[in-house]
Amino acid sequence: MNFLSEIVISKDNPSVKLFRKLIISKKERVKTRLFALEGSRLVFDALSNNAPIEKLFITESALEKFREELKKYKNVQKLLISDELGGRISDTGKTQGIFAQCSFIEGREELPTMKKHGRYVVLSHIQDPGNAGMIIRTADAMGLDGVIFSRSCDIYNPKVVRATMGSLFRIPVFYDIDEDDIFAKLEEAQTASFAAVVDNSAADLKAIDFSKGGAIFIGNEGNGLPEELASRCTERITIKMNGNIESLNAAMATGIIMWELMK
Repeated sequence: MNFLSEIVISKDNPSVKLFRKLIISKKERVKTRLFALEGSRLVFDALSNNAPIEKLFITESALEKFREELKKYKNVQKLLISDELGGRISDTGKTQGIFAQCSFIEGREELPTMKKHGRYVVLSHIQDPGNAGMIIRTADAMGLDGVIFSRSCDIYNPKVVRATMGSLFRIPVFYDIDEDDIFAKLEEAQTASFAAVVDNSAADLKAIDFSKGGAIFIGNEGNGLPEELASRCTERITIKMNGNIESLNAAMATGIIMWELMK
C-alpha cells in the first residue's frame, strides 16, 4: 500500500467532509472551484484525459480491484477509506468505491474565438442535469466544436458530470456565457444561428443547409427558447413529426438536430 498518501477512518476527516459538500452544494463548488467525481469509468477517463484531479478516495474493496491501474498515476494524492465510509460519501445507489476531487477546468468560463463555420450547440435555460449531460456526451460523439451553456444548470453538478460519461473532459464545454457574447462571436466566425422551436411554421430541419456549420440554440425543457432569443437567431428550425406527437425530450431532440448538423 506504499503508493497511498493517507488512510482515512473518520467521517469527520476534513477531506471527506469537503468531498461530501462538493456533491451536494453548488455554492461550495463555486467557492472552492472544486467538484466531485464518482465511479471507475468516470475517474479513469478523467485521469487519462489529464483532468486537474487533486485527490482520489479509494475504498478497501476498490483498491483490490483497481490497484494496478491506480499505480500508473503517481502524482495524484490517494486516500484509502473503508467500504462503509465509501457508502456514506457516495451519491449513487451502489458505489464502485472510487472517487475523485477535481479542480474546475480552466478556460471554460469565457467564450474564445469561435471556429469559422463551426458547429456548436447552445443550451439556454436547460435545467435537467440528465439532459445537459447527455447533450454534452452526444456532442462529443458527433464531433461538434463545442457546447455552450447560457443561463442553464451547473455543469459541475454530479448528475451532469455522470451523464457525460467522461465527455466533459474531451469536448470544450463553456458555461455562464452571456448571450450577447455568443452572438458577437458567431458573427465574427461567420457562423449562422438556428433556433430550435416547436412550431410547424418554422423551417423543416431536414431541409436546412448546414454546409457552413451553425450554432443550434436549444431552450428550456418545458418552455422552449425565450422569444427574444429565438428572434435573434438567423433562422427558426423544427423537427417535423408524424401523428399526434407534439414534442420530444430535450436531449433526444438535440441529438437529432446535431446529427443533421454534422452530416
